[in-house]
Amino acid sequence: MPDFNPVDYAVPGFVLLVIIEMLWARKRKPEAYEPRDTLTSLAFGLGSTVSGLMFGIVAFVIFAAAYEFRIFTIGWQWWAWAACFVLDDLAYYWVHRAGHRIRWMWASHVNHHSSQHYNLSTALRQTWTSAFTFGVLFTVPLVLLGFHPVMIAVCGGFNLIYQFWIHTEAIDKMPRWFEAVMNTPSHHRVHHATNPLYLDRNYAGVFIIWDRMFGTFQREVDSETIRYGIVRQLGSFNLLWAVFHEWIGIFRDLWSAPWRHKLSYLLREPGWSHDGSRMTSDMIRSDWQKRMAAHPVATENPIAEQDKSA
Repeated sequence: MPDFNPVDYAVPGFVLLVIIEMLWARKRKPEAYEPRDTLTSLAFGLGSTVSGLMFGIVAFVIFAAAYEFRIFTIGWQWWAWAACFVLDDLAYYWVHRAGHRIRWMWASHVNHHSSQHYNLSTALRQTWTSAFTFGVLFTVPLVLLGFHPVMIAVCGGFNLIYQFWIHTEAIDKMPRWFEAVMNTPSHHRVHHATNPLYLDRNYAGVFIIWDRMFGTFQREVDSETIRYGIVRQLGSFNLLWAVFHEWIGIFRDLWSAPWRHKLSYLLREPGWSHDGSRMTSDMIRSDWQKRMAAHPVATENPIAEQDKSA
């Protein structure tokens, strides 16, 4: 395992920033924090740290084994670090996108979206069950290309650190050039929204250019007030329910669904059902767009803004 984990050194900074944001919210936006929600987020963070230590060893073993079959041997030069960081972020974009589009992976990632509040403590809502989704396989191509597993682990740690600060409403917009290239609080607020316009958009970790390149970018629209959480809200602060509710939902569907549809409940997008009784994010967005087109309003048109931002 790598001797240097940058996240370990960042934890005191995380705590300090949460405290600062709490003080800001107390005067500027009291509803940003809810005590029970924050405690749940902190418990998520503690649990994910423990599970990360256990499952991180498994991931590193996989990387070490794959490294024996590498095509090249890439050294430790500065450009190798830069290339690894960028390519690791590209891999993150795709595993993150898969985490929203494949229900088996969503069962793990939904933990991060389960809060109806958006603050720095929300960033701590990390999954306990990522090892069961095999998302680590999205990074194996970097190992086979020749990047050392330690380098990948360190770059992944810095990627995670970057994503902490974008979980806030205290920052409105960054400079235009920064918004064009980097993931920002504005872009990530969109990602955490349940509004039909915003569903399944802005998967980026560090560089928002991936969403712009692959057609999943949506800018934050002033006329569209963000509603946070998940389409079917938890309705509870119970930690274990928050962690495992989607896994429970999957197994319930597997138990009751006809045999020919069981695999679809694992591999198709969240919200899919064989009898059409539920709605996927694409269905929700399509239905909303039809209603918007049928009843246009004089204010800023979110559909038009969506088209401009693509």
